[in-house]
Amino acid sequence: NILSMENQTSASEFVLLGLTSEPHLQSLLFFIFSVIYFLTLFGNMVIMIVISTDPHLHSPMYFFLFHLALIDICYATTIVPYMLVKFLLKQRTIDFSACIIQMSLILLLAGSEIFMLSAMAYDRYIAICKPLQYQEVMNKPVCSRLVGGAWAMGVLHSIINTLPMLNVQFCTYTEIKHFSCELPPLLTAACSRTFLNKLILLSSAVIFGSSSFLLTLISYIYIISTVLKIQSATGRQKAFSTCSSHLIVVVLLYTTALFQYTKPSSVSSFILDQLFSIQYSILTPMLNPIIYSLKNNGVKTALGRMLGKIQVSQ
Repeated sequence: NILSMENQTSASEFVLLGLTSEPHLQSLLFFIFSVIYFLTLFGNMVIMIVISTDPHLHSPMYFFLFHLALIDICYATTIVPYMLVKFLLKQRTIDFSACIIQMSLILLLAGSEIFMLSAMAYDRYIAICKPLQYQEVMNKPVCSRLVGGAWAMGVLHSIINTLPMLNVQFCTYTEIKHFSCELPPLLTAACSRTFLNKLILLSSAVIFGSSSFLLTLISYIYIISTVLKIQSATGRQKAFSTCSSHLIVVVLLYTTALFQYTKPSSVSSFILDQLFSIQYSILTPMLNPIIYSLKNNGVKTALGRMLGKIQVSQ
């Protein structure tokens, strides 16, 4: 029965309604999202190049930032190029298998990103609360395990939600009210019952989201209490400046993603859903390198050194 179901499903295509069907608006959106995608690739690649080439940045904090930039490149690449092609060709269909692959990659990268941010919060906690033990605690094997763990949690999050989707039945003509194959709009468009899938999605979003959020929150409770105990205002400012960029990124991501995945359907609206998705899946990968390069002195100094070397070589 499952096989006949899969045959019926795999033959079908989905219609991605996208952001708009207005031709002149599509041209404008193509330009806007091309610029966003270019900035995302450029910003994150610059951060990765600077971190890998500058010996001053070969520390745990930048090791995590390197992987965050890699996740952001993959995240944007999973969604934006496909959007751009659709804007250009004015074509809105997507093959079932391509849609499921895109959905599973979105789940994988979203899961990896939140746990990478938790690992970064833990790193800041050790740096600020236990500075004398920092080198000992945050050694290379520990950092590698934390990064590997973040990627593994993303893979697990993806598998848990993707496998049950293979048994979901879709009608011959299925419209997805979204610009990408995200799981919530896919489930809304299904013809068969999706109670179990929705339950798995909500449970995994709550378990993965709240566990990574709790790890981050606990780290920040300790960080803030330690920073407040510092006597000098300069010392407090210096300690807090090392994690302010991370805190901004965390707040941006969690508020929009958690709302999107856990809100009741009564609150759902087409425009609101699209805006939230654009925020955490397209704008956040672009903003992360900007926030880190503007707020992080280490990255700014390293960028200055790299530009200086380029000018000298010319």
